[in-house]
Amino acid sequence: MFKAKDRHTNELVAMKKFRMGNEKEGFPITAIREIKLLRDMDHENVVKLKEVVTSKENSHNRGKGSVYIVFEFMDHDLMGLMDTVAMNFEERQVKCFVKQLLMGLHYCHKRNIMHRDIKGSNLLINNAGILKLGDFGLSRSFNEKDIQYKYTNRVVTLWYRPPELLLGAVVYGPAIDMWGVGCIMAELLMKKPLFPGKNERDQMDRVFALCGTPYEDIWPGISKLPYYNTVHRPEKDRKPFRLKQHLTQNQPPLADKAVDLVQKMLILDPAKRIAAADALDHDWFWSDPMPCEPSSLPRYPSSHEFVTKKRRQEAKAAEQPQAKRHQPGPAPGQQPSRPPHGGSSHTGGQKGGSQHGRAPHNGGNHSHRGGEKGGKGQDNKYSGSKPGGYHAGGHNGGDPSRRPVR
Repeated sequence: MFKAKDRHTNELVAMKKFRMGNEKEGFPITAIREIKLLRDMDHENVVKLKEVVTSKENSHNRGKGSVYIVFEFMDHDLMGLMDTVAMNFEERQVKCFVKQLLMGLHYCHKRNIMHRDIKGSNLLINNAGILKLGDFGLSRSFNEKDIQYKYTNRVVTLWYRPPELLLGAVVYGPAIDMWGVGCIMAELLMKKPLFPGKNERDQMDRVFALCGTPYEDIWPGISKLPYYNTVHRPEKDRKPFRLKQHLTQNQPPLADKAVDLVQKMLILDPAKRIAAADALDHDWFWSDPMPCEPSSLPRYPSSHEFVTKKRRQEAKAAEQPQAKRHQPGPAPGQQPSRPPHGGSSHTGGQKGGSQHGRAPHNGGNHSHRGGEKGGKGQDNKYSGSKPGGYHAGGHNGGDPSRRPVR
């Protein structure tokens, strides 16, 4: 992802680059899907697609030009902003963010579109306080009438991945996005991630340790999921539901209405999970403190996850100028770092192994921040392109084990 300026209007824009060098079958289908979805959407809480431009073919790109999607520029992503303010948001500000997120998702779901990668770095915020859903690289339209249609389950970044995907479901719907909203809301209120798993097995353990061991009585049909046997337990060994206790024991404890909404978003059975429209009407949004106006949110220096992560790494390097060749692993109980945001599945790419417990397979592994400088030989309309401008992960900010998606 690159930051650029329109030469004619001096407007800042974000440019998402699709690398064509490794494509053997023409234009990548995932890029076509993303462009088609965004072109047809117009909502205050969905990032705006401005146009699609191409770079010229030359010797530098071996006769293969690049394609760029041009978006409105956003000053922050939620993950970068959380790092900047050290997670210190007031409840009325959290309500403002979550409400806007739900409004954008409700619009998408009403148009039969699943986002499939809800996480902080894909929630973009401008200096007017407006939050927009970004990165539709994994999004997919769905047909409510064809409830048995099969999709890939290689979607959604690990910490925000719902239990049905962890258990291998390929038949699912927009409820997968609502699980991500519940995780984001809890993270904002608790000031720490709710399910920071190290790999898929650890992620399942963390989810079911708080939400209880799943079984047929509370989740009809779960026994048919591919990985159900890995979590099935006799009745005497089942873990109880502890999510409410965990949320209320937080310091400061979450308000009852906030706990109720988080619980409804994090119901294990996706058929019982609250929908975006119903969540917007929840009592939490209609009780004091009321959600603040977006325009009243404080203004901060531009902050994206990629930038704040780089700052942390530089600060850590400054503290340890002579790092040892072999670094020890994390201390027992130490919180793991965020899931990597490097692998992409959108254009094929080179082989890359899993960092979240999957077996190695062909998946994309390119980055918008590295390699060729932005705009090399590209259309003269845009200038000053540079990596890392818009939001941290670009469309590659997800699970590095994902492969081209359906």
